Amino acid sequence: MRMSHTRPARPQDEESLDAAKLELGEDFHDAECLLISEVKVLLEAQYDSKKEEKNLDETYIKTLEYVQQFSRYTNRDTIKEVRALLKPTELEPFECAQLGNLCCSEYDEAKTLVPSIGSKISDDDLDSLLKQMDSLKKYQG
Repeated sequence: MRMSHTRPARPQDEESLDAAKLELGEDFHDAECLLISEVKVLLEAQYDSKKEEKNLDETYIKTLEYVQQFSRYTNRDTIKEVRALLKPTELEPFECAQLGNLCCSEYDEAKTLVPSIGSKISDDDLDSLLKQMDSLKKYQG
């Protein structure tokens, strides 16, 4: 006998969510978007106290392993510098986090992976921003 697995019904509004158009849903309306590197710093800062309290659950450990693997920036100063580069742009926080996490090498790649950027930033300005972020990543101490 085969059991069928059904997915819970999704509210009608959720089906219209589209990150490419920055339609992220109410939960993300005023949310600050973090870089994976920032999440890594936060989780590592909690690690010792959680370990002492024997409060390291599987979700915490798997999340820590994930951010350690995919973090692009290894020190806090570099993370601050990347944030400072992204802040004065006309981009939304979600778009800034995506650029910081993806570390695209070409402006057309960035616009393909984060289509909501559209014409908010010129190709030349985006290319310059990506090159500065790449330089920070390469020469972080």
